Amino acid sequence: MKKDIHPDYRKVVFHDTSSDYKFVTRSTIQSEETTEWEDGNTYPLVKIEVSSASHPFYTGKKLYVDAAGRVEKFNRRYKKK
Repeated sequence: MKKDIHPDYRKVVFHDTSSDYKFVTRSTIQSEETTEWEDGNTYPLVKIEVSSASHPFYTGKKLYVDAAGRVEKFNRRYKKK
């Protein structure tokens, strides 16, 4: 294999912001933010909106998604001038 062409594969903390759930896994994703994990080590932090802790398929709960912001954004972008 060629050297120095592969991304750094390391432990990363993913934070589900909708359910405040954090988990550690290995990834090549880049992040500027870091956080200290329960083991005392500092890892890169990646914030996500949906994980198995908040996804309706895994939780069995229906989730109400507020689409009003998206509709308003669409109307502002494509309104008649």
